[in-house]
Amino acid sequence: MTETFDVLIIGGGPAGSTAATLLAKQGWKTGLLEKDIFPRFKIGESLLPGSLRTLQRMGVKEKVEATDLIIKHGGKIISGCGTKQNRFLFDHVFRCEQPTAYQVERAVFDKVLLDHAAECGCEVLAGTAVQEIRFDGGGGVVTTTDGRTRRARYVLDCSGRASLLGHQFRLKRAYGHLKKFALYAHFEGAEREPGIDGSLTQMVRASDRWFWFIPINSRKTSVGLVMDVNAYKRAGQSPEAVLMTSVHAYPCAARKLQGATRVSPVYATGDFSYRCRQLTGERWLLAGDAAGFIDPVWSSGVYIAILSGEKAADALNRVLHRPDLQAREFARYARRINRVMDLYLKFVTAWYTPAFAEVFFHPREFLRLVPAVNSILAGDDRELLEVRWRLWLFDCLVWLQHRFAIIAPRLTLEPRR
Repeated sequence: MTETFDVLIIGGGPAGSTAATLLAKQGWKTGLLEKDIFPRFKIGESLLPGSLRTLQRMGVKEKVEATDLIIKHGGKIISGCGTKQNRFLFDHVFRCEQPTAYQVERAVFDKVLLDHAAECGCEVLAGTAVQEIRFDGGGGVVTTTDGRTRRARYVLDCSGRASLLGHQFRLKRAYGHLKKFALYAHFEGAEREPGIDGSLTQMVRASDRWFWFIPINSRKTSVGLVMDVNAYKRAGQSPEAVLMTSVHAYPCAARKLQGATRVSPVYATGDFSYRCRQLTGERWLLAGDAAGFIDPVWSSGVYIAILSGEKAADALNRVLHRPDLQAREFARYARRINRVMDLYLKFVTAWYTPAFAEVFFHPREFLRLVPAVNSILAGDDRELLEVRWRLWLFDCLVWLQHRFAIIAPRLTLEPRR
């Protein structure tokens, strides 16, 4: 006999677990299909303050805080030449409601969220991969690789980069200007600075690549390198060799791993920047990385995943009560998520220009530009008027720097050889 759900969620990452928890708490029969058995390794360990309200709403915030994590106060950007650095702190924003976030080990964090969804009443089916999704007038019919079929009034695709429905409906579109390649691993014994600086996501910005150093618990640090795909191909080396050779080429990065030991394989991911041109359809929605992923910088991935999981659940809750509202509620959901992705795409695109780095390394407190930028980097997408016009002015400064270099001195972003 075919089992029937109100909502069937594909994928048990942060987007899927968030939606599953909120829908189950509303009393809807919710199922979640996850191909892996948790815990499993996952990158994307840095959260933004904007997500903590959702974790509180889910009832999982205290469970997350009971794990071995780092309370994150913001981030720090360091020039590859080692001569400039600038912090952005989450308590230096407009209308601060949450001054900190978390640095987490995703294997632990994701399992806490998925287990919580099950405790809230979602039927979690781990180790269950989807083979086929089809739709008829009554909803979705999902067949798994074990041959079983399940029906649902609505299907929420949270399958990550696999984006099962995105592929099925040929919706994925790559960002042509973001052809990047990422290498990353976990280390123990990496340098930790004293005070709140030891909690920050630290990014070393070189001319053609950048590094991240994220303290994810009391022992481990996530280390990553992002570079152009073609630059990685030209290197002609193994992922391990490219990562470590690049780190040692920049003394300000190499110091952080002096005496450190790698405790995971070096993972590699390429061409990861894309968005689906449509986020909803008849009886289905996309959330999290299934909807799109921009870039590791600014830690927007998990933020958008949790936000989209929450907003998808809210839309589905209203539509389950009133099916005639599907067109309106799904359109509202798509507008919200696309707007947030547009906002972070703008910051990501700027990050890869020298002018942005030069302006960022010379912050100006006049007209409170710094807290306006910090508000976005903290995950505040409320479109506050006092933030919007200041972001426009910041964009103008970056443009002036690009054209005339009148805002800050030019930087090489490279150490002296």
